[in-house]
Amino acid sequence: MGLAELQSIHVHPVKALRGFSPREAVVEPWGLAGDRRWVLIDDGGKVVTQREQPRLALAAAEPQPGGGVSLSAPGRAPLVVPVPHPAATVPVDIFGTKVEAVLAAEAAHTWCADFLRTDVRLAYMDDPATRRPIDPDHALPGETVSFADGYPLLLTTQASLDALNSLIALGDHADEGPLPMNRFRPNVVVRGTDAWAEDDWTRVAVGEVEFRVAKMCGRCVVTTTDQATAERGREPLRTLARHRRFGNRLVFGQNLVPCSPGTIRVGDPVRVLG
Repeated sequence: MGLAELQSIHVHPVKALRGFSPREAVVEPWGLAGDRRWVLIDDGGKVVTQREQPRLALAAAEPQPGGGVSLSAPGRAPLVVPVPHPAATVPVDIFGTKVEAVLAAEAAHTWCADFLRTDVRLAYMDDPATRRPIDPDHALPGETVSFADGYPLLLTTQASLDALNSLIALGDHADEGPLPMNRFRPNVVVRGTDAWAEDDWTRVAVGEVEFRVAKMCGRCVVTTTDQATAERGREPLRTLARHRRFGNRLVFGQNLVPCSPGTIRVGDPVRVLG
């Protein structure tokens, strides 16, 4: 690997909604500050994502002072949602695991339900230090995560995306490529590596912050969703199935767990420590 550096940072305040790309971000033990602290749930308390509702790609969430969010979507007036006052929690079912969260104000539920045209509520993780442990098979005692799929951060590399797009161009659905990085909804994107170099990383430093590489990231149907139109295709899963199958997973990117807090900035050097 040559001189690798942090190409971009991506924070998604509400899980499954469009996020924003700051020049720097604070790394907390459970992920980037403000990342996926909010989530939509259905009337049974189950998390709602682009897996079930690709239309969520059209809505955006921007952070507000104090941890709140501003929601926006085409044809709808924006809504500022403050962090809810301390209150009784409700159980949230995220991929079969129950996590306690606090409901937002009624106006937020109405806005989200009207946008999706189905009954949903918006919930907030009030105490990420205690609410949701990471899978113990890939975590140290006490490590927790926000409402991300499973781990505090997701890392991808530009070289691997370029290689994947080259493979898509040779396949049966070449007209769907090249795909942009937002299909994979990463937190950090690294440039200056070889393609697929991240497969072998076990520990990495981004600027002043060190991370443990927990496991490769298995990909789902969300990656086939155009984040600008909410329309679905077949790529990249068709190509990943041919070229990036590890066991029963189609892999792109690596899941990270911070070893210590700190701040990362676009342009920071990226060093492989193991």
